[in-house]
Formats: sequence, structure tokens, C-alpha cells
Amino acid sequence: MDYEVEDALEDIARFEKYGAAAERNTGARQERPGVHVYLPEGAGATLEEDARVKLYMLEPKSLSQILPYFHNLGLEVLDERPFEIETADHRDFFLYDLGLKYPAGVDPLSTGEYLSDSFGAAVTGAAESDNFDRLVLREGLHWRQVSVLRAYARYMRQMGNSSSFGFMADTLLANPDVTRGLSAFFAARFDPAISDGQRAEAQASVRQELAASIEKVATLDADRVLRTFVNLIEATLRTNFYQNKPHLSFKLDSARIEGLPFPRPMFEIWVYAPRVEGVHLRFGKVARGGLRWSDRREDFRTEVLGLVKAQTVKNAVIVPTGAKGGFFAKQLPDPSTDRAAWMAEGVESYKTFIRGLLDLTDNLLTEGGGERVVPPSNVVRHDDDDSYLVVAADKGTATFSDIANGLSAEYGFWLGDAFASGGSVGYDHKAMGITARGAWESVKRHFSELDLDTQTEPFTVVGVGDMSGDVFGNGMLLSRHIRLLAAFDHRHIFLDPNPDEESSFTERQRLFDLPRSSWDDYDKSLISDGGGVFARQAKSIPVSPQMRAALGLPAETTELSPPNSCVQSCWPPPTCCTTAASGPT
Repeated sequence: MDYEVEDALEDIARFEKYGAAAERNTGARQERPGVHVYLPEGAGATLEEDARVKLYMLEPKSLSQILPYFHNLGLEVLDERPFEIETADHRDFFLYDLGLKYPAGVDPLSTGEYLSDSFGAAVTGAAESDNFDRLVLREGLHWRQVSVLRAYARYMRQMGNSSSFGFMADTLLANPDVTRGLSAFFAARFDPAISDGQRAEAQASVRQELAASIEKVATLDADRVLRTFVNLIEATLRTNFYQNKPHLSFKLDSARIEGLPFPRPMFEIWVYAPRVEGVHLRFGKVARGGLRWSDRREDFRTEVLGLVKAQTVKNAVIVPTGAKGGFFAKQLPDPSTDRAAWMAEGVESYKTFIRGLLDLTDNLLTEGGGERVVPPSNVVRHDDDDSYLVVAADKGTATFSDIANGLSAEYGFWLGDAFASGGSVGYDHKAMGITARGAWESVKRHFSELDLDTQTEPFTVVGVGDMSGDVFGNGMLLSRHIRLLAAFDHRHIFLDPNPDEESSFTERQRLFDLPRSSWDDYDKSLISDGGGVFARQAKSIPVSPQMRAALGLPAETTELSPPNSCVQSCWPPPTCCTTAASGPT
């Protein structure tokens, strides 16, 4: 392809428009790359390509970095012509000219703005890039509209829906009338520009069209997925979508969600962003409970639901019922390489989660001796006033209360530093070890009845948990004479057939002090012969002679498959005076 002088002048102008001037003057990074779609002579006729796109960037990108974004949009990249430009004042610019093959029926020029916005959002991390992106060009949906559908799909996976994420994207793509109807239904319910008088009529009209479109869906699996999308939108009470935040949050009426596991909370808030996903379950308008930094990407809602059952019982003597939340940070760096960066990303994910909760929560203002409820801006409410929200500490967030209270102040939230239990002047469950110390008194009484002093005599322990937990971690440090034979959580199985009391205590203390540690962080050189740390996801665990003896396994046992059979073999091992299990509350 030949380029004319006019082409070069246009490219220079676009580089200036897309951020070069800002970088020269202030050193700022380009927020989004420039994108220009054009039709070369013969495109779609004599040429294989349907159109070409120019990318104007201030940082270099390889073709392997660029290709996935276009592939997810449903485009085929036929060729690439990269250009690196260095100016006389030593500024670098990068121009990429790509030949594209479009899906049938998609006009390159009329969808150029959609392509530009979507690619820019994906490459800068404002949006995730996956098969849902195909809806942008084929159905003419803005990337933020697609993010709403993606967020609901992520929640469907957390609620236990058996359909894969890819199948959900394929179903939406194969049923364009329903997909457009879902987006219209969401807007009819929550667009603040629609008056209250028109909203009911708009919803009814779109709902009727949606029902007719779904009736035409050919397969049962697709029908179920699409009806679940409709059900979730209907069950959504509030959303921050029209606040134009970098994250999405939905407040859901859980009782209206079909197929949701029991028990169902009164409300839950689902927070979705490219960097984090989280859920907050609340079983009453006035309910308290902590937020957990979860490492269970696929089912952290299940984890939180299990925890909130116990929280509800505990809170019966404090407040009427319980609440619990959890978030999963999706872009954590490797902690073994840079633990500070890993922690920083976790904190930012926590902040995003908290903001998503506060975005949908009413505020209280004191005026003239009375209180006035102030709803959040640009949020259409399909429920009553709801201003109570507290976020106590839990596993992984014991030191985050001041961070949460800072966000409370940022939002001007009425609870102030009561939002997160007082912050640095409140209770740090892990530092104080209140629950573990209370449980330990029962352990000491039990052992005293066996004529064994836990503070002076060794005893063997099998535990459930890891040293990062406030209960298990503190419990395993309440005696220097614990011989921890085995322990496991959902990630690892720890086995030490002949533990040394002093060195193992010191190492457990180190792990307790190490933020978000796991058994895999244990110094393997301190584990006795025949032991080790094994992944729960492994196909099998090799069994050493020392392990066979410690666990009382048959002489012919050389491996345990799956790893859960190893867990079962630990209860109870023949060498234990007793077994101790500690877990989170």
C-alpha cells in the first residue's frame, strides 16, 4: 500500500489529538489510543480486507498483544504494518495499520466509533475483553452496555448456574432481539432520564417484547440462560451504572432470584469491575458482619453464604441478624516476586468493592434536629429507604478498617468511623485473637481431664485452616509444644510426620505475621522427612513411609488420589492424643 503526503499530515494531526501534546507538556500518559477506521480503494471487492484501522499509540505494542482485542470483537486481522516515529525533539510515536475482515452484515464505517471506544476501554483496562465483546459490532452495543451483561453473567456463575461463561456469550450473540431487549429493559428500569410516570409503561412495553422474543428461542438451555438474565434485571433494585463509575454494582432482591441457593438474604450487592468482583449478603436492614478477601475466584459467594449463616447466629445477641461480604482481586501480581505490589493491588480491589457498596446506599443528614434520607445521585430506587451499612474486618482485611473509614469520609457517609468498627482504635480480630483464646480455654480444660498440661507437655494436632486466619493462626500459637502433624485448607495440604516443636512453632509464627500467607509459604526445609505441602488440586499425593506410619495407612499405600482422600485419612491419625479443628467464624 502506498501512503501519500496527505496521509502523513492526517496521521500527525491525529497523534496530536490523541495525547502527544499532553505528553510533551506534562509527561502524562496517553489515556486511550487513537483509532481511525478507513476503507482503502478496493476494500471488500478486489481486496480481501473489508477495511483498515490505524492505531495511534504512545507506547509500543506487539501484534500478539493487539490481536486478542480484535479477535474478541469478532474481527480477523489479516496483516499489520507497524511504524515507529521519532521526532526531532526525541518523542516516540507508534502507528499500527491493520487490515481487518469484518463479520457479515457489519458496516466498518458506521461501527467505527464503537470499535474505537471498545478497543480503548479494553487496552487501558477499563473493560475486560472476552467473547462478550462480539456484541459491540454485531449488535451495535456500547462497551458499557456489554459490561452490564457481562456483570450479570459473572453473578450467574457465582449463584451456581451450570452454563459456562462462553455459552452465555454465544447465547446472547445468537439471539440478538433478546440481547437488545435486555439492554432496553435495564435502561427502562434504571435510566434516571425516564420520568417516574413513564417508567412503568416503558418497562411493561419492553418486557412484553422480551417475552415474545424469548418464546422464539429454539433450545431449552439458551431459553434458561436468557430468562435468568431477565429475572436478574427484574430482581435488581438499584444500580450505579448511570453514575459512570469504573465499576458496576447492583443491589438485588435475593428472594426474587430463581434458582438462588438457600438461605437467601434480604438484600445483596454485587460489585463487578475488571480488577475485582465482590458480593455483600445482608439478612436484614440492620445487620453487621465483616468483609473477606477471598481467594476462591469461582465460588466466593458460596464461601460468603456459609460464613453469614454463622454470623447470623452470633449476631442474634448483638443486632437482629447478620451480614457478610467477600471480594476476589482478579489482577494480583505474584506475591513471591513483589509482595508489596500484591498487597497494594489487594487494597485497591478492597477500595473498589467498598465504593461499589456505598454507591447504592442511602445517606442520612441531620437538619434542624431531625434526620433526612438522601438517596445516592443518579440511582433509581425500586425499594424503600435503606441507609444502614457497616463493614467489619474479616480474614485478609483485619488491618483495612481505616481504609474503609476513609472511604466513608470520602462519601460523607453518616456513620463516619463507625462504618468499619472504629478502624485503628477498634478491634483487630487477628491481633487480639479473642475467639481463639476463648476456644483455647476449652482445649486446656479437655486436656487437663486427660492429665496433660498443654503448656509444658507435647501433643499432636491435626488442624483445619492456615496460619493467616485469625482463629486457626492464633490457636496454633497458644502453646510452644504443639506438634502439628497435618493441616489443610481449600488450597493446600500440609503434612509433617515428625514435627520439631520449637522450629515449627517459630515458622508458624512467621507465617502468622506474613500477610495473606498460605501453607505453600512454609519453609519446606523445616518439614520432617517424608512430609511436604501439596496442592488440593493435584491429581494425587505421594505417600512416604513416614506418612504411612503417621497416618496409619496400609503398608501397600504409595499414593492417595484424589487429595481429599488424604484429608479423610487425617481423621483421626493413630499417633494423635486428640485432634483439633479450627476455622473462621
